[in-house]
Amino acid sequence: MNTMRAVRAHRRGGPEQLVHETAPRPGPGDTAVAVRAAFITTGELAWDATWTDSSDGSRRERTPVIRAHEVSGAVAEQGAGATAPALGAKVYGLIPFLRDGAAAEYVGAPAGTLVARPARLDHRNAAAVPLAALTARQELVDHAHLEPGQHVLVHGGAGGVGSFAVQLAAALGAKVTATASARDTEFVAGLGAQNVIDYAGSRFEDHVADADVVFDTVGGDTQTRSRGLLRPGGVLVSIVAPPDLGVAQDHAAHAVFFVIEPDRDAPDSIQTPAAYEALEKEHRRGKAVIHVADG
Repeated sequence: MNTMRAVRAHRRGGPEQLVHETAPRPGPGDTAVAVRAAFITTGELAWDATWTDSSDGSRRERTPVIRAHEVSGAVAEQGAGATAPALGAKVYGLIPFLRDGAAAEYVGAPAGTLVARPARLDHRNAAAVPLAALTARQELVDHAHLEPGQHVLVHGGAGGVGSFAVQLAAALGAKVTATASARDTEFVAGLGAQNVIDYAGSRFEDHVADADVVFDTVGGDTQTRSRGLLRPGGVLVSIVAPPDLGVAQDHAAHAVFFVIEPDRDAPDSIQTPAAYEALEKEHRRGKAVIHVADG
């Protein structure tokens, strides 16, 4: 059968544009995954990458589109020339943003973006991992080059990305300070933060100095106020907005803005017990799960 059921949008807009309909199955060349669960990220319908062939919207529209780029499922067809993952293997991963997502019965993915699903996770929990965990890993390892003993300030330590950043930084041997709401203090401390600052009750800059790395998941005034907290040679990494390089240089620090890149090796590197224990806690924000099929 060359068709499947999918949730698609034929024009830009919000959820009102989504329709459940018959669509073509993924074409030859990619690994076809029978979707069991897919996760939707808040704001996905506002991204240029959702609708076009470029992240900045400068290239052609590619409607109709299928959203939800985090997936867990089973390999239904191997890609051309691929030997792994094996047919029937339970896998999870992050589908590149400039292509259709997983809100469908099947999704096509480059084999290199899929890895074996951890046995301790069901499909729903596995589908929640890739975007947040890979973002945290790429920030800490690829961009900040975090080393044991360094001090990391994570803004939004209870959020989807921030909670993984806290865990991974702690696992890498860093001293972790995080900001969070008062109700999330215990949760974030349990993830590995040595100090948790209630951002509504106090000014974080009154409690932090000489940070080696600041991980910004908030932007705006929070980003601006964080620059003076870095030691000389420190790094501010933002996933929200490009930092002011001039201001960073005034503080003898570095500033980086990045967008996550799907990577097969990275999911393997974040498969630690601490990372998955976070998924077992009742603390879900920013996403909605699409249950597609059992299995």
